[in-house]
Amino acid sequence: MFSKFTSILQHAVEALAPSLPLQEDFVYHWKAITHYYIETSDDKAPVTDTNIPSHLEQMLDILVQEENERESGETGPCMEYLLHHKILETLYTLGKADCPPGMKQQVLAFYTKLLGRIRQPLLPHINVHRPVQKLIRLCGEVLATPTENEEIQFLCIVCAKLKQDPYLVNFFLESKLKAMASKGSAGVITEEMLKGQDSLTTDMGQPVQSEEIPSAAGAEQMEKEDDLPQQADDLSFSLDELNVTSSPESSTGCPNQDYNLVNSLLNLTKSPDGRIAVKACEGLMLLVSLPEPAAAKCLTQSTCLCELLTDRLATLYKALPQSLDPLDIETVEAINWGLDSYSHKEDASAFPGKRALISFLSWFDYCDQLIKEAQKAAAVAMAKAVRERFFIDVMEPQLMQTSEIGILTSTALLHRIVRQVTSDVLLEEIVYFILGEQREPETLADINRHPLRHRLIEHCDHISDEISIMTLRMFEHLLQKPNEHILYNLVLRNLEERNYMEYKPLCQEDKDVVENGQIAGAVDLEEDPLFTDLSPDNTLSAQEWLSASPPVSPEHPKNDGKTEVHKIVNSFLCLVPDEAKSSYHVEGTGYDTYLRDAHRQFRDYCVICLRWEWPGSPRSLEKCNLEASFFEGHFLKVLFERMGRILDQPYDVNLQVTSVLSKLSLFPHPHIHEYLLDPYVNLASGCRSLFSVIVRVVGDLMVRIQRIPDFTPKLLLVRKRLLGLEPEGPIIDHMTLLEGVIVLEEFCKELAAIAFVKYHASSTP
Repeated sequence: MFSKFTSILQHAVEALAPSLPLQEDFVYHWKAITHYYIETSDDKAPVTDTNIPSHLEQMLDILVQEENERESGETGPCMEYLLHHKILETLYTLGKADCPPGMKQQVLAFYTKLLGRIRQPLLPHINVHRPVQKLIRLCGEVLATPTENEEIQFLCIVCAKLKQDPYLVNFFLESKLKAMASKGSAGVITEEMLKGQDSLTTDMGQPVQSEEIPSAAGAEQMEKEDDLPQQADDLSFSLDELNVTSSPESSTGCPNQDYNLVNSLLNLTKSPDGRIAVKACEGLMLLVSLPEPAAAKCLTQSTCLCELLTDRLATLYKALPQSLDPLDIETVEAINWGLDSYSHKEDASAFPGKRALISFLSWFDYCDQLIKEAQKAAAVAMAKAVRERFFIDVMEPQLMQTSEIGILTSTALLHRIVRQVTSDVLLEEIVYFILGEQREPETLADINRHPLRHRLIEHCDHISDEISIMTLRMFEHLLQKPNEHILYNLVLRNLEERNYMEYKPLCQEDKDVVENGQIAGAVDLEEDPLFTDLSPDNTLSAQEWLSASPPVSPEHPKNDGKTEVHKIVNSFLCLVPDEAKSSYHVEGTGYDTYLRDAHRQFRDYCVICLRWEWPGSPRSLEKCNLEASFFEGHFLKVLFERMGRILDQPYDVNLQVTSVLSKLSLFPHPHIHEYLLDPYVNLASGCRSLFSVIVRVVGDLMVRIQRIPDFTPKLLLVRKRLLGLEPEGPIIDHMTLLEGVIVLEEFCKELAAIAFVKYHASSTP
C-alpha cells in the first residue's frame, strides 16, 4: 500500500516539476529501477507493488517521443543509451530471475512494446538481438504459466519483424553449444553488479567502461561482450561475427544449429489455452514462409516441427470413432484451423465423434496451409513427413484392412482429405501415397508395385456398394485436382503408344449405316439456338460452329465438318434404341440440357491442364509401337467392367460410375478423346473402348427388352418417380434394369454433349 502511495506522489511531483531533457529523464527512470534492487530488502513483494512498471512505461514513452521528434532512421541519445549500456541485457537477467515476482511479465511486455512501437530497425543491433534471443529461450519452458500471454505476444512481434526483414532470421539460428551453455547457467544478480550498473549512470555524457549486469553468470563471461569493438552494433560486423550472411551461398549450410524461436512456439502450441495455441500457430506460419534457405533447413532438421505436425495428426486421427457415417464426414462444416470454436452442447445436429472429427480436420487444414505458405524446401520436407509419418504409418493400414466398416470410414476420411487439400506440395505427396510414382505403362502383373493403389481400385468394384461408391467418389475428386501425375498414372501412360488401334483405312462396313450423317431419331444440331450462346466469345454462329472441320489425321480424313460432328454426336445419341428412351416424354431432359454443363466443365478442365503442355493432336502412328500388347490399365478396366454391368447394378452405383467416366472424357488430351469419345476408332483385336463397352450393353438390352411386358410405360413411370414427378407407389418389376436403362440414356446424351463441345474447341482457332 505504501509503495502505491509513493508511486502516486511521484507522478504528481513529476507533473508539477519542470520537464527535463529527454535523455536526463530517460536515465532518471532507469536509475530508479536499478536503485530499487540496491535499496530494497523485500525481494518477495510482487513487482506490481513497486514503481518498476511505471518507470518502464515512462522509458518506452520517452523512446517513442524521441523517435517522433527526429528525422526518419536517426537514432537519438536515449536509444543510443539503451543500446550502449545494454539495458536489454540487464532486463533479461531480471526477467529470468523473476525478481521481484512478476518481473518476467514486465520484461516481456517491455521487449514487445519496444519492438512494436519503435519504427527504426532494432534487431540488427547486437545489443538487441542477443538479449532477444536469450529471452526467446525462456518462452514456452513451462505451460500454463501466468506469463504465457506475454510470452506469445513477444514471440509473435519477433516473428512479425522477421517477416518484414527476412534476412534477420540468421541472427536467430544459433550454435547448439552456445545455447546449451546459456541454458545451463543461472541468472545471478549481485549488489556489486547493480552498483556497477548504477555507476554507469553517474555521468551521462561520457563513455561508460564499467561492468554491467551479466545476463547469465559464466556463459556470458565466456562471450566477452565487453571486448567487442565499438562497431559491434553495425549490421555487417554482426553478420561476420555470426559467420552467416543473407546470401544463398553461405546460408544453405546450417550445421548443428538451434532455432529456438521455432522451439518456443512449438511448445506454446501445446498450451491448454486455445488462444495461446492459435497465436503460436500463427507465429509458425510466419516463420515457415521466410525465404532464407538456412532458416528453412534449420526449421526442418533442427526442430521438432515435422514431428509435431504429424504426431498431432496421428493422435487426432486415432481419437476418431472406428465407425463414422460417411455422410457426416462429407457434410460436417469446414472448420478453418484458427477458428476451431465448436461447442457440442449448442449443436442440435451433433453426432458421436463430431468434436473429434472437427479437431482432426482443423489440424489437417493447418498443416495444409502451413505447407502452402512455407518456403519451398521447408514445404517439401514437411509434406514428406506428413506422407511418411501419417499417411503411410497411420492411414494405410486402415485403408488396407478387411473390415468393411473400417474400410468405409477410412476411405470416407481419405475422400474428405482429397477434397480439402489446397497445397500443391502436400497434394503431390498424397497422390504418391495413393497411386505411387510409377509412370511406365501398366501390366496385369503390376498389382504388387503399389499395393494400396491396387486395393483402392479394387474397392471401386467392392461387394459393398457403399465402399464402391465412396472409393469412386474419392477418385472422382482426385481427378479434378491440379496434378498431372494423377491422370497420367491412372490412364494416360497406358494410351501413350495408341496400341489400342489397328492402323488400316476405315471400311464402310465398320461404321453404322449413316447417310450424310443423318440417323433415324438424330437431333438437328444446327437448328438449336443454344449452340450460339455456348460459343466462348459469342462470335461464332451455329452454322460456323458446326461447319468447322476437325484436325486431319489418318483416322479422320478431311471431311465436311458438319457431317463429321453429326456422325460422332449421333453415334452416341442413337446407341439406345427408341423403345428404351424415356426422356422424350419428360420436359427438360433433352440432350441440349447437357451442353451448357459440358461447355463450362470443359473450360474449367482446360484451365487446370494448360500448364501441363499436352499435345494438341494424337501422337503420330509412325512413332507409336502398335505391336505392343494393349492393356487399358487397372483403373479403366474396373470402370469398363462396372459400365458393362450397368443394367444389373444399383442406381447410385451407376450414377457414380458414369460420373467418373464423364469426368475422364472431359480432359483435353487427344488420346483420351480418341479412346473414350471417338466411335470410329479402329480397335485392335481384343481391345475395347468406352463406346464398344456401351455397344455390348445395348445389345444385351435389346434382348432383355423383349422379355419384359409393358417395358416403355414402366420405364416412363420409373423416370417420373426418380424426378419426383410421380409419388412412390407399388414396386415395379425389373426396377434395377429400368433404372439402369435411364442412366444409360442420360450417359449417352452426356457423352454426346462432351464430344460436341470438345470437337468445337479443337476446330476453333
